Amino acid sequence: MAPYCVLVSRLQQALSKGVRRYHASRVLCQRAKVAMSQFEPSEFVNYEKLEKNINIVRKRLDRPLTLSEKIVYGHLDDPAKQDIERGKTYLRLRPDRVAMQDATAQMAMLQFISSGLPRVAVPSTIHCDHLIEAQLGGEKDLRRAKDINQEVYNFLATAAAKYGVGFWKPGSGIIHQIILENYSYPGVMLIGTDSHTPNGGGLGAICIGVGGADAVDVMAGIPWELKCPKVIGVKLTGSLSGWSSPKDVILKVAGILTVKGGTGAIIEYHGPGVDSISCTGMATICNMGAEIGATTSVFPYNNRMKTYLSKTGRAAIASLADEFQEHLKPDPGCPYDQLIEINLNELKPLINGPFTPDLAHTVEEVGAVAEKKGWPIDIRVGLIGSCTNSSYEDMGRSAAVAKQALAHGVKCKSQFTITPGSEQIRATIERDGYSKILRDVGGVVLANACGPCIGQWDRKDTKKGEKNTIVTSYNRNFTGRNDANPETHAFVTSPEIVTALSLAGTLKFNPEVDFLTGSDGKKFKLEPPDADELPKLEFDPGQDTYQHPPKDGSSQHVDVSPTSQRLQLLEPFDKWNGKDLEDMLILIKVKGKCTTDHISAAGPWLKFRGHLDNISNNLLIGAINIENDKANTVRNALTQEFGPVPDTARYYKKEGINWVVVGDENYGEGSSREHAALEPRHLGGRAIIVKSFARIHETNLKKQGLLPLTFADPADYDKIHPVDKLSIVGLKDFAPGKPLKCIIKHPNGSQETIVLNHTFNETQIEWFQAGSALNRMKELQKH
Repeated sequence: MAPYCVLVSRLQQALSKGVRRYHASRVLCQRAKVAMSQFEPSEFVNYEKLEKNINIVRKRLDRPLTLSEKIVYGHLDDPAKQDIERGKTYLRLRPDRVAMQDATAQMAMLQFISSGLPRVAVPSTIHCDHLIEAQLGGEKDLRRAKDINQEVYNFLATAAAKYGVGFWKPGSGIIHQIILENYSYPGVMLIGTDSHTPNGGGLGAICIGVGGADAVDVMAGIPWELKCPKVIGVKLTGSLSGWSSPKDVILKVAGILTVKGGTGAIIEYHGPGVDSISCTGMATICNMGAEIGATTSVFPYNNRMKTYLSKTGRAAIASLADEFQEHLKPDPGCPYDQLIEINLNELKPLINGPFTPDLAHTVEEVGAVAEKKGWPIDIRVGLIGSCTNSSYEDMGRSAAVAKQALAHGVKCKSQFTITPGSEQIRATIERDGYSKILRDVGGVVLANACGPCIGQWDRKDTKKGEKNTIVTSYNRNFTGRNDANPETHAFVTSPEIVTALSLAGTLKFNPEVDFLTGSDGKKFKLEPPDADELPKLEFDPGQDTYQHPPKDGSSQHVDVSPTSQRLQLLEPFDKWNGKDLEDMLILIKVKGKCTTDHISAAGPWLKFRGHLDNISNNLLIGAINIENDKANTVRNALTQEFGPVPDTARYYKKEGINWVVVGDENYGEGSSREHAALEPRHLGGRAIIVKSFARIHETNLKKQGLLPLTFADPADYDKIHPVDKLSIVGLKDFAPGKPLKCIIKHPNGSQETIVLNHTFNETQIEWFQAGSALNRMKELQKH
C-alpha cells in the first residue's frame, strides 16, 4: 500500500490551491485500504467507521470529547442507542483485535474450544513469552523452555492453526513489545489477556487488559461489555532532561493516585510536554498504568508516533492517521473527571517500593529512607528489560551509562541482567553493539521473554527467607513476585538508574551528584545518558518466529491427552439452582493486600495454567489469614484443624458445602489472570465479599459465575469473623442496582444483617444464572 500513498502525496502537491488537499487525500487513502498489519493483508484500518461513530456520539452528547472517549465510543456496537454515562453505564463494544500471552492463552483457547465455534471472528494472536525461565542466558534458557513446555507450545500452535489465530513462537519476545512493533496504531481498540496490554497506548491506541473469557467473547464476535470509563487527565508541561525518564512520569503518577486511584478510569496524557517523550517512552508510561488500577492509558497521536510507525514498516498507517488526526487527539475544552498536572522540568528520577509500586521515593532520598526503615542497602541484583522498559532507546540509555563505567575500568558490583523486549530488539542491539557493552560491564543477556518480571527466575544467589534488595526496570514489585522470596525488597525504577545503581551496588548512590571510583583510583561522575530513540539503520528483524494461520484450519487436530498434567479440557460449571446461598462457610478472611499473585501465584505455577484442577492447588496460598496472621493456613470449620487453603476448599467441595471469601480493599489488584476467578469457582466457592475490587478481577469473577460483592458500609468487614456462617439472600429478585442482603450467623446463635452492593447488569446476571458467561454463550447458540 505504500506506493499508493506516495501517489497520494504527489497528487496533493499537484493540486491547485483552490482544491482541498485534505478531502482528496482522504478519498485516495480510503481506496488504498491500508492493512492493519503486514501479517493480515486483508484486514484494514477502518477510520471511516471510527469517524462515523464519533460523529453520532458527538451529536448526542453535544460537548467536546476526550481522546479516549473518541476511540472507545468510536467502537460502540450501537452508537445511536447506547446509554453513555461515565462510571455508570455498561458499553457494548466491538474491539478490532485480540492478543493473548501463552500462560493465559491456554485457558482462553480451552474456553474457545468449549464454545464450539469454528474460527475466530476478529484478528487474534498468541505470544509465547511467559513460560521461559531465566536461568543461564538467552539461548540455553530458550532451548530448555522449548523442551519442558513442548506439550503446551504444541497445543497452542495447533489450536491457533485450527481456529485462525496468529502464533508467535517462543523466543519471539514479550507480547506488548510485539504488539507495539506490529499491531498497535492510533485509534485501534485491542484487548489482551494480560494486565499490561495498555502498553499499546504509547501509539495512541486503546488497549485493555482482560481475562480469557472476555477475549472469547470478542473472538466469538459477541459485543464486549465494559463499564463506561471515567477519564483522568494528566497534563504534562516542560520537557524531560538529564536523568529523568518516561518511567519517572508513571512512577510519579503512581505515587499520586496509589494502586487503586485509577480504577474505573482511563488515564489520558496531554499537554505540551507530551512531545518531549519518545513513542516507546509513552508506551512505558501506559504500560505501568496497570499498577494504578486504570482501565487503560493513552497518548494523543503526534510526530513521535509517526516516526515510530514509519521505522517499524507502517508508514502507510501513519499517512492515514495524519488525515484523520482530528479524531486521534482530544477536543479543546474536553471535560476530565480529575486533572493532574506534572511539570517535566521539575521531575526528579524516582524509585518506587518495596512491595508495592506506588511507594514513591526520589533516587536522592531512597538510601536514607532504606536505612531508617531497615531495608537492605546493598543491591544483590539489578535487572533491566521487561514489557515496560525493553525498547531500543531503553537499551541504548543503559548502554550509555555502562560505556562510561567501562571507560574508567569499572564493572557492576551487583549482578546484572538484561531482557530484550523482542527478537527484533535483541537482533538490533546485538548489531549496534549495545549487547556487548552490557555484557562487558558484567551483564547477562536473557531470553526475549518476561522472565524474572513474572517470577520465571531460577535465582541461585539467595535462599528463601533471606533479606535482600533488588532493583528493576519492571512494573510490579509485590511480595515474592520476582523470585518467590517474601524477603526480597524489590524496587522499580528506570533502566538507566538500575544500571547506575548496579555499578555502585548500593541504594545510597545518586548518579546526579555522587561519584564512582575508577580502576586508577580516581573519582568520576556519570553523565546523564544520551541515546538514540530509534536505530539509525533499519531494525534488524532477527529470526522469523511467526506462524501464519492457514486459510482453512478445519482439518487441524488439537490434541489434549486425558492423562496430561499440563492441559485439561473444561467441564461446564453448574447452573444456579434458583435459591439463595445459605450457611456458607468462610474459607478465609483475608487481611490487607490481596493481589492476583496472592490468589493464584505465578512463577512455578505457570506450568499448570492449562490444567484447572492442578493449578487450583495454589488457590489463595499467598493471602494472609486474619485469624492467625499466616499465609496458607486456615481453620477447617468441620474438623477444627488448620491446613492449606486449597486442601480446605477441596474438603468443603467434597462435603457439598458452599464457601465464601471475605477480603479487604482493591481485592484482586495486579494481573489479568482469570485463574484467580476460575480456581475458587472450581473448588466450590460461590461469592467473594470485599471492601472494593480491582476492575479486571471483578469482571473475571462474574464471567465464571461467582458473586463479587462489596460491603455497603466498609466497616461491616469487621463484623464478620472466620468462624461465622454467611447467607446471601435476595437472589431470586437479583437485579441491576438492587443491593443484596447478607445474614451473618455467629457461633453463639446470634445473627445480624448487612447490605452488600454489586455492579451486575442484566447480561452479567444471566451469566450468574447460567453458571458462567461461557454457559450463557452456549445457551444463546442453541437458540
